[in-house]
Amino acid sequence: MMTTLKFALTGALLASTGLTAAWAQEAVPQISIYTRPQAAEPAEFQTVQLVAQEWRKLGLDVKVETMPWEQLLDNVWYDRENWDTTAWRMVARPERSDPDEVLYNMFNSSTMESGYNYVGYSSPEYDRISEAQRVETDATERQKLVYEAQEILAADMPAMMLAHPTVTQAFNKSIWDPETIVNANGIGIANYWTYTSMAPLGDVKDIVLSASNNVVAVSPLYYGGIVDNWVTELIYDRLVRIGPDGLPQPSAATSFEWVGDTTIQVTLRDGMQWSDGKPVTPEDVVYSFEAIQSGEAPYYTPFVANIDSIAADGNVITFTLKQPSASFVVASLGKINILPKHIWEPLIGALVGKAETAESVQEDIPVGSGPFTFARWLTNEEITLVANPDHFNAPKAERWILRMVPNAEATLGMLRSSQINFLGEFRGDQQMLGNLSEESDQIETVETVDMAFAYIAFNNRHAPFDDLAFRRALSAAINRNMIVQGAYRGNAVPSASPISPALEFWHNPKPKEGLQTGLDVAARILTDAGYTLEGGKLYYPAGQ
Repeated sequence: MMTTLKFALTGALLASTGLTAAWAQEAVPQISIYTRPQAAEPAEFQTVQLVAQEWRKLGLDVKVETMPWEQLLDNVWYDRENWDTTAWRMVARPERSDPDEVLYNMFNSSTMESGYNYVGYSSPEYDRISEAQRVETDATERQKLVYEAQEILAADMPAMMLAHPTVTQAFNKSIWDPETIVNANGIGIANYWTYTSMAPLGDVKDIVLSASNNVVAVSPLYYGGIVDNWVTELIYDRLVRIGPDGLPQPSAATSFEWVGDTTIQVTLRDGMQWSDGKPVTPEDVVYSFEAIQSGEAPYYTPFVANIDSIAADGNVITFTLKQPSASFVVASLGKINILPKHIWEPLIGALVGKAETAESVQEDIPVGSGPFTFARWLTNEEITLVANPDHFNAPKAERWILRMVPNAEATLGMLRSSQINFLGEFRGDQQMLGNLSEESDQIETVETVDMAFAYIAFNNRHAPFDDLAFRRALSAAINRNMIVQGAYRGNAVPSASPISPALEFWHNPKPKEGLQTGLDVAARILTDAGYTLEGGKLYYPAGQ
């Protein structure tokens, strides 16, 4: 006989909800949650263990599946239907200092099929707000829309926000002049400005750093993780770079100027060269945006969707937009890598009529115009870039060498022994890194609240995650402070929004202030939605 719905909490039963499970017809099936290995991502791995532990108390059969980053990408990013939940971390990028990339690109329904909305979230009301904030040029009015978008996400729970990590990075101050290390707002010291400005103090002139995840692709059209981005942003130029203060600065462009609500003129810098010796031309710039408009690089499509036309007159490139855009300079001019047309036009042309997109194309020797030039890639081991002395922002270092080190503790040993001299990311115990800094007079650490956010993504496309009440209950079951203390050891701040408190103007504190958690809260949500519990197992509402 079915029993009254009750949920276990710390070994005891919660008060009965009074709803019998007599009509329950089908048990909620086993759900899987993906994570990367503990050695590579200890905080993520521990987060998933804690989340699974609490969800099981709701009567769910939860399977934790551990896999390397490349496999997780294949299972979630490219095969959008056949997964349940996954841990994910939206990394800090300079262009994310504007909220548009996260709010529009990640959650607008237009990017569901092949863009960044891999969770499959669709809401007409959210679409309306996320699109309105893109075109609102008054900062105060736009802030209201950005706040509203965050509140809708908190209510609809397409993904369960957990934490904004406090990032601790480090460098060897006996090798690099500390005065030339640049701490960028919400990102820390692992950024374009540091890599181009850091000055050697002695004979060692190579920047040697590590990454916990392998580089997947070295391509200007591959929209990958933070490590892939580190590489491409140094090989390729962008018209605009986001400065350490979070504001856009001319880069490959010498200037940009709005000449109307929907027209902006950009002047390309003279004398730039591709690494194969050919000149960078205004036609290359025009092609870089038009190639994405062709649909062959779908993950970048949202950043060019508002462009009506592009025209070059001498070194002046004029972008005419379909409607005003508050984020165009940061989210488009500061995002799109400039492509060599003579390389990429035939490559993309060969894709016409094929299932593959430009994101799958890998040059043998990537050709760029950036401050560093591609030299060597030993897959899953090391990437070497060489300084471009002719660049307008020529690096002071000679080489930039990235070594793949999936074990966090091994990374500390390499920093201690000077096998690496710069630590751009560290996913291990931050206290251990702090201890190393105290023990060694050569290691200096820098701490910042990251604009990145860690979360659990739900596949909104299928049951039970297509049920709002179910998603809300899963979220309510998780105490964010438990995650911060238990998984991040205090090196994070609790999150209920994808917009980090590091972005003070855009961050809406209300979602976190209004977040109610606890297994009793989760049980009440499930009960009110008609879910029942029998023999420790959760059942769907009658007729579902």
